Amino acid sequence: MGEFGLIDRISENIQLEQTSSEKGIGDDCAVLNYGGPTRTLVTTDLLMEGVHFDLQYVPLKHLGYKSVMVNLSDIYAMNGTPRQITVSLAVSKRFTVEDIEELYAGIRLACEQHHVDIVGGDTTSSLTGLAISITAIGEARPEDIVYRSGAKETDLICVSGNLGAAYMGLQLLEREKAVFEQQRRDSAGKNTQAIPFEPDFSGREYLLERQLKPEARRDIVEALASAGIRPTSMMDISDGLSSELMHICKQSGVGCRVYEERLPLDYQTAVMAEEFNLSVITCAMNGGEDYELLFTVPLTDHDRVSQIPDVKVIGYITKPELGHALICPDGSEFELKAQGWNPLQ
Repeated sequence: MGEFGLIDRISENIQLEQTSSEKGIGDDCAVLNYGGPTRTLVTTDLLMEGVHFDLQYVPLKHLGYKSVMVNLSDIYAMNGTPRQITVSLAVSKRFTVEDIEELYAGIRLACEQHHVDIVGGDTTSSLTGLAISITAIGEARPEDIVYRSGAKETDLICVSGNLGAAYMGLQLLEREKAVFEQQRRDSAGKNTQAIPFEPDFSGREYLLERQLKPEARRDIVEALASAGIRPTSMMDISDGLSSELMHICKQSGVGCRVYEERLPLDYQTAVMAEEFNLSVITCAMNGGEDYELLFTVPLTDHDRVSQIPDVKVIGYITKPELGHALICPDGSEFELKAQGWNPLQ
């Protein structure tokens, strides 16, 4: 069934009773209306050890930083401004107080950079490892909020930054972990002193940063506002470009055309994909954890959006009957499928 199939299943009979619940399940954030000039945005992410992160190669400070950024990214994807977070931890007995302080150092750093307050949370014990649940609270004027459901035919499809680097950073970390574990197995039972393991990350620092220390794209939201552009739909790229595009198309009732040659790729991503014998386009479309912004704008905004640094137009929205296609440089078309990361598989 997968994550989103499960969400659809459990939410199909949920009815909103409170007049303040303006938007519930189905977007990057819930939207709450308590009166006044702004709406409250709320989002939650749960990160589980062994599913979302591996502490053999993820430093605790980086983990704390990333756990905040993935939540703030959802607020920005609604065209809002984050204000507060709550932090809940489940901790096993193998962690020391110093470990938790290191985790919180990363959490505080992320909050300081985005002027966000830590206002509460919870702690409990865990029998299986570390779990981190963060809820982010933000705000936006009702006329500024952008949902996934607003894309229209002829709208331009845009993305910020570049794609696939975080996925290649994960592959690099997993490779070096496998080398280390093999070396440890080879030396087991021998009386020789183990040779210190030195992972080979030279020239790949950017890929590691994209995986271990992603950045929520507040700068893009600010640049769009400065340019007088309000996206018609938007979401962040957490599960992969193909999956996110399919969400926008499904909720907007539209189709899409995306051009392979327009996908923004970093040189290190392409080199690393070749080294792993992977298609760099597949990595860009399905890798996930980029936390870039995917959004659509009216065709009339082409000139203005094209002038925003680090934003690229990659395709356009079509009628729903035309489906969802990736256009290759030779003109051939491939049907897009939601093949991004699925935590329930």
